[in-house]
Amino acid sequence: MDRLVNTVRPYAWGSTTAIPELLGTAPTGEPQAEMWMGAHPGAPSLTARGPLNELIEADPARELGPAAVEKFGPRLPFLLKVLAAGAPLSLQVHPDLAQARAGHAAEEAAGIPVDAPHRTYKDDNHKPELICALTPFEGFCGFRVPAEAADTLAALGVDSLKPYADLLHAHPEEDALREVLTALLTADPDEMAHTVTEAAAAAERLGGAFAPYAVLAHHFPGDPGVIAAMLLHHVRLQPGEALYLGAGVPHAYLSGLGVEIMANSDNVLRCGLTPKHVDVPELLRIVRFEPGDPGVLRPEASPSGEEVYETPIDEFRLSRLVRAEGAAPTDLTAATPQILLATAGRPKAGETTLSPGESVFVPAGEPVELSGAGTVFRATVVA
Repeated sequence: MDRLVNTVRPYAWGSTTAIPELLGTAPTGEPQAEMWMGAHPGAPSLTARGPLNELIEADPARELGPAAVEKFGPRLPFLLKVLAAGAPLSLQVHPDLAQARAGHAAEEAAGIPVDAPHRTYKDDNHKPELICALTPFEGFCGFRVPAEAADTLAALGVDSLKPYADLLHAHPEEDALREVLTALLTADPDEMAHTVTEAAAAAERLGGAFAPYAVLAHHFPGDPGVIAAMLLHHVRLQPGEALYLGAGVPHAYLSGLGVEIMANSDNVLRCGLTPKHVDVPELLRIVRFEPGDPGVLRPEASPSGEEVYETPIDEFRLSRLVRAEGAAPTDLTAATPQILLATAGRPKAGETTLSPGESVFVPAGEPVELSGAGTVFRATVVA
């Protein structure tokens, strides 16, 4: 197996302390937002044998196993991260596989540079993702029942929000949500900025369940995403709980430290809470305007003690092993590639001791046994 040296991305929304605390290192004073583990070309993990993406390109069958290569092609189909949100991330959705392929092909044909600010589809893959909380974790995910969102808007007592609240009582519910989000994103910017300022003041005054909207407005003054977030479920995860985010589900993270895994893609359509490009027509085509429960996941224990976070896709499978002192070793040998990440204790993968925040890549078929006390997240694929 290969011990990984991983890149930490310094995005502005990152916490200055959470990842250093996990790693046991001194904070630098700069934001540390995401630690990437995998073979993404933007920041591949390094090994003693070379960058992980180059190892896989040189011999995909050996590193990934024949079954994974046949199903997903000669690349590691997932990217594992430690994510540390110190400020809100953008409100966003991801396309499904067919939408990603069509959108990427259209932008390639149009000759839009992949690094252009208005480029939407950076690749031809979908980006389902799962976030598992390591600390209390807060965010927004999925549409609420429109009548509940209308009550939130009405409670703020802002006159310019009343038309949106009235629209939310229309039927069918999906049409009501679509009409309101469309109206928010296409409103006159100056008028919307004034509405958001009034709504933020009211939210700060009311506090309680309204406080998160004041936080959003503090970071993104005048942004229509502040009002759009009121259409969504406000979710608080406790350590060990997770959210699965499928195609078309609007979401935004607010704060907390978590383990995130996703299909290997950069395709993001932003709805707000961002200075970046918002492609409103394409966004409205991708969003799934379906109210429902956000679906907080709790791991399902297997006889071996491995706790699995069940999701409906095959590009990744995330599980957790919480090991007590003196527990019998667990055989994790698999015909698929794996990344093992320690988040507590000092467990051993084979002969390699892992401190919190350390990880290893295990090529397909390589024998590996987990021993010692601690918590390990196991990322692999279903092939």
